[in-house]
Amino acid sequence: MLSLSAAACGGGSKSSSGGGSGSKDAALNSIVNASSKKGGTVTLEDSDVPDSLDPGNTYYGFVQNFSRLYARTLVTFKPAAGKDGLTVVPDLATSLGTPSKDAKTWTYHLRPGLKFDDGSPITSKDVKYAIERSNFAPEALSNGPTYFKSYLQGGDKYKGPYKDKKGLDSIATPDDNTIVFHLNQPFADFDYLATFSQTAPVPQAKDDGAKYVQHIVSSGPYKFSSYEEGASATLVRNPNWDPKTDPIRKALPDKINVKFKVNPVSIDNDLLADKVTADIAGAGVQPQTQPKILNGKYAKQTDNSYAGATSYMALNQHVAPFDNIHCRKAVQWAVDKQSALDAMGGAPKGDVATTLLPPSVNGYTKFDTYPTPGNKGDVAKAKAELKLCGKPNGFSTTLTARSDRPAEVAAATAIQNSLKAVGINADIKQFPAGKYFSNFAGVPSYVHDHKLGMMMTAWGADWPTGYGFLDQIIDGSAIKPSGGNNLSELNDPKINAALKAAISNTDAAARTKAWGDIDKMVQDNASIVPLVYRKNLLIRPTSATNVTVTQAYLGMYDYLLLSSSK
Repeated sequence: MLSLSAAACGGGSKSSSGGGSGSKDAALNSIVNASSKKGGTVTLEDSDVPDSLDPGNTYYGFVQNFSRLYARTLVTFKPAAGKDGLTVVPDLATSLGTPSKDAKTWTYHLRPGLKFDDGSPITSKDVKYAIERSNFAPEALSNGPTYFKSYLQGGDKYKGPYKDKKGLDSIATPDDNTIVFHLNQPFADFDYLATFSQTAPVPQAKDDGAKYVQHIVSSGPYKFSSYEEGASATLVRNPNWDPKTDPIRKALPDKINVKFKVNPVSIDNDLLADKVTADIAGAGVQPQTQPKILNGKYAKQTDNSYAGATSYMALNQHVAPFDNIHCRKAVQWAVDKQSALDAMGGAPKGDVATTLLPPSVNGYTKFDTYPTPGNKGDVAKAKAELKLCGKPNGFSTTLTARSDRPAEVAAATAIQNSLKAVGINADIKQFPAGKYFSNFAGVPSYVHDHKLGMMMTAWGADWPTGYGFLDQIIDGSAIKPSGGNNLSELNDPKINAALKAAISNTDAAARTKAWGDIDKMVQDNASIVPLVYRKNLLIRPTSATNVTVTQAYLGMYDYLLLSSSK
């Protein structure tokens, strides 16, 4: 799942210097194999393809992390070990945003001397244009979040820069170094929003919509020397990046190579053989690889990080019989969550989930609306709900999963088996991760036409608060023609209103309580089946240097720091 997350992990040792690969879980709270040496090549592999490497057209957490190498944003998460990695720091901007007293106006000033990779100056107008193209042109760029569209004045009416050349008045650029955002309501979390790659500048003259991914103009220390759709990408140094304007990037490697469409088990083996630096998706090794590394010689090279994310199954309320709440509740009671976790790889992959918010996110409240013995399901209660929804003998439906994620497919198979016990027959259909949201599960018309009633997915916080986790997956305004993440198409007026009221509340304690209350409302609606609070079992190859888990990006390694001795 694309998204940002926050998770605090205990344990770990102090960082190593120079050689050696540290100890088990060392990268959770320290930098392993710390090095200041410039040079070398970082090699990354991915089991599928990203939604897009275009900073304005992505919602995948690993792309948000990776794109910081070539796309600087107004502010970003600090590249640092442990909880320091949750700190938001200035990037293109000289400081964090300056809010008005009512938090409805936010102002940023850009650093002097910023340049694109072609040597042209970066101005506030380039940031304004980037936000307009990424949020308001779904006909060309459909994958990113919709926060700016929801909260900027006039955002609900603006048609985007490809249709309206005038631009959005609520993003003001009084001079080349100043950008001012005028919001339609208070938004205390705006600096978190400004960390998104959507605020990375794009020169309007170089933009051609969906094709921009083929020739991205860099604002960071690296630029693309090659990009082959669905196959590979290579980044090299950007000669027009000035380190004097960038206090957070060390830019140690000379080159970064990325290869797509690699078998996930092959990626694990390449990591163990020290042929690659990291699995760019950052979701951890496959279940079949775990026994090889947990108790053997590779154990000291592993980091078992909480991802601040929840794996869950969405039930689409516009696909019969899930338009009936009792049919949704039947699934809630029937699912054997423990078997789903076991299929994913057991304890190293996480803990059984009973809420949508994971324990590491602000607002988490411990509760279980559908408790069953050992989290193994309750056949009697499921059958009682089936009678109430007029399906006493069960029904047939479709369950989707991502084909290149064996753990997700295995969990779907376990769920399929537990549903059979109550007469629910789920036909599993698999789709590639790179197009899962843009072409299939995230496209309401496709979901309805193909009767995709149940969809496997996972989600991590866009930023470490309840709002940063919940909004894009349960708010009706987040439903999009394609590339959406509200797979249940949940559009409950009471939930929508509760979200809006909470993010406008300047009382931090009240906001925290509200997120847990909203989570309970979602569970009462029964449209989302929480499965697992996720953990990632990551491998550190011996040649990888400056390795640390970033708590801001789904518990994967921080790609701004990652280097290689090769």
